[in-house]
Amino acid sequence: MKLSIEKAQSFVPAGTLAAVAAQTAACNELLESGKGAGNDFLGWVHLPSSITEEFLNDVQATANLLREKCEVVVVAGIGGSYLGPRAVNEALASAFDAYQTCRKNPIVVYAGNNIGEDYLADLFDILKEKEFGIINISKSGTTTETALTFRILKTMLEEKVGKAEAQKRIVAVTDAKRGALCTLATKEGYRKYVIPDNVGGRFSVLTPVGLIAIAVAGNDIKALVRGAQDMEKATGVDVPYAENPAAQYAAMRNALYQFGKKTEILVNYQPKLHYMSEWWKQLYGESEGKDHKGIYPASVDFTTDLHSMGQWIQEGERTIFETVISIKNPNRTVVVPSDEENLDGLNFLAGKRVDQVNKMAELGTQIAHVDGGVPNMKIEIDKLDEYNLGQLIYFFERACGISGYILGVNPFNQPGVEAYKKNMFALLEKPGYEEATKAIKARLAE
Repeated sequence: MKLSIEKAQSFVPAGTLAAVAAQTAACNELLESGKGAGNDFLGWVHLPSSITEEFLNDVQATANLLREKCEVVVVAGIGGSYLGPRAVNEALASAFDAYQTCRKNPIVVYAGNNIGEDYLADLFDILKEKEFGIINISKSGTTTETALTFRILKTMLEEKVGKAEAQKRIVAVTDAKRGALCTLATKEGYRKYVIPDNVGGRFSVLTPVGLIAIAVAGNDIKALVRGAQDMEKATGVDVPYAENPAAQYAAMRNALYQFGKKTEILVNYQPKLHYMSEWWKQLYGESEGKDHKGIYPASVDFTTDLHSMGQWIQEGERTIFETVISIKNPNRTVVVPSDEENLDGLNFLAGKRVDQVNKMAELGTQIAHVDGGVPNMKIEIDKLDEYNLGQLIYFFERACGISGYILGVNPFNQPGVEAYKKNMFALLEKPGYEEATKAIKARLAE
């Protein structure tokens, strides 16, 4: 993986970047020593290097059981419990995976991440005709969106194949000792995997939260972990700033933030990376957006969004910067043909790969945006495969921890996400919320 920050450096004084860069060593050391804020959620820091071959073989065996029995596997989870596995699976799948008739892998779908009734009804229509299984991911087992969806899915599966068979098709990823899902999994005899207590959801893709669903989809979890292990080494405290991509990325984005660049737009030129951007938005938004501080994480899919957001990025308010993920070598080859009539005027591209056109669009856009006052960083990975995605995932995680500490917040809590839940439970008249229900009803009556 290669990080380029040259097209962003001119937007901040050299002294500012140097001062922020000097902070990165101390912030990286806080991650390593566990002496910083949120230090009870640092299990992800050395997670890749702690993963054993035996553990990966066990995960693969469980995935293979679901693969043998199921045409469709539903991942029930919300936040990092679904964004992580979906980011990897969507990046590695055929863009038209759902339309393939001769399949060797189950279709992995995602639920429990919203409360859309039509969404669930549409999903159930499909599942009625398919052999399906469930990976239910929740530390507590009581997260409303996921628990509600799992209750319906569990009932549906038991009615379809019987309770005994359903027990073989449900995998629980949950707390080791407590919680509703842990209790249910023990009682029903589900295959159970543990979400480590010291790993938060948005950092959990390399735990069973992500690995089981990724393996079910037919992807190589050993290569994914190997990429993360190599990036763990490349971003450690013993790696100097000039050679440490996570430190450089964290420093540059915070230096830009100090000079009024309040929004970071993550850009990709490969549609398969759309959900990697969604995962990244949760990682950085939930980690940094607190104490009335934090860079706002946004994303675009180019060149598609150049025809919708391009004008704003080029000439709108100059409070943004871009980080581009570039894929050096696409996995497939498509060549532009020649056309005798040339009515579209594209014969000048005949014989060229489509990726060459895409790369020139990428470079041309970057030059235009920098000229328009938008700082640009670029992350280049060799190809879209498990190893490179493992590198990318850990790179963003390590940089996020460093960046949060530079910003002066606890990157590993999320107190703000509880506010809507309290109001929702009060409005639904959940037991235990009687006083809150009275208060919110009185407020609405006013």
